[in-house]
Amino acid sequence: MDNGRTMPAAIEFELHERLDAIDARAWDALGDGHPATSFAFLHALEASGCVGDDSGWAPRHLLGRCDGNAVAALPLYLKGHSYGEYVFDWAWADAYHRHGLEYYPKWLVASPFSPLPGARILARDGHARVAAVAALDSLASQSGLSSLHVLFCTAEESRALAAAGLLLREGVQFHWINRGEADFTAFLARLNHDKRKKIRQERRKLAAEAIDFRWHDGRTATTDDWDFFLHCYQDTYRAHRSTPYLNRDFFDRIARAAPDSVRLLIASRAGRAIASAFFLASADALYGRYWGSAQYVPGLHFELCYYRPIEYCIAHGIHRLEGGAQGEHKMARGLEPVTTYSAHWIADERFRNALQRHLALEGNHLDEYRGELERRTPFRR
Repeated sequence: MDNGRTMPAAIEFELHERLDAIDARAWDALGDGHPATSFAFLHALEASGCVGDDSGWAPRHLLGRCDGNAVAALPLYLKGHSYGEYVFDWAWADAYHRHGLEYYPKWLVASPFSPLPGARILARDGHARVAAVAALDSLASQSGLSSLHVLFCTAEESRALAAAGLLLREGVQFHWINRGEADFTAFLARLNHDKRKKIRQERRKLAAEAIDFRWHDGRTATTDDWDFFLHCYQDTYRAHRSTPYLNRDFFDRIARAAPDSVRLLIASRAGRAIASAFFLASADALYGRYWGSAQYVPGLHFELCYYRPIEYCIAHGIHRLEGGAQGEHKMARGLEPVTTYSAHWIADERFRNALQRHLALEGNHLDEYRGELERRTPFRR
């Protein structure tokens, strides 16, 4: 019936096994400016071999077109394991295997190795976002795979995914929020006496070590800077008996392709580098990712990962510093708990019902945990 309204044009979706099959400007035009879902970041992961091949991350990016124009996109992967995700479902996989069912491969919408909240359903408008959710649901339902997971999505996206029948799961991260402080001293004034005193003592002791700190972006960081950072990065993983996800080629590529989204902080003493930290950056946020040191200096970790970055955010008018996954100890450094979201589609009805009950209980415990964190706030009341 013609009611005078124009029906939206149909959106057709297609899968791409390589990101470079998609126009970079079209992809980025759909995003929210987050560096971890930018074309440069995701393409650097693929081109360097950090994802693809035998990594357990097989790209299957979902692209929606309308009248030949890209209107929706999702960083989608077939996952052969659960490494590098930071929303832990190992127990879910174990339950599947104990019942003789295959959990892997599974569908995953995420930024690889990046527990950084942001848009996961990149879309031109609300109509395209709804269509993308429907296409994702259809893909999962018809694939015969065990599950689909959308990690670190926005609150708005989580509601849209819940409306499509996905199970929601919340988590907690710790971010520093810029409240308009003029400088670091003004930030400290917001903290309670004990926390403020401790930070001042730590920084005074470190100042006596005569350490220099230099910020770099992708243009100013030298080959020596990257060599040293990679050494620190790999040593940190080895110290935790783990294997680094990223290689030197990735860091070189992201520095060249998106120099403004990269920050490298180098600590030196007597002209020799002793520690470093790697960040992603946008106009709105600084995202702490990796750090490491060549020698132990008390307080150096907090200086590189929290205090200097907070000063940087204040000086550059950046809204927040994201401290990455986990770590309630970050509250003592002035970071605040924030809620993160993920959504999960489970094919098997029995497991879906069981996980729904589990997530309800987990949510109750999370509410109690957030209440406890609120009572332990480091800020003056």
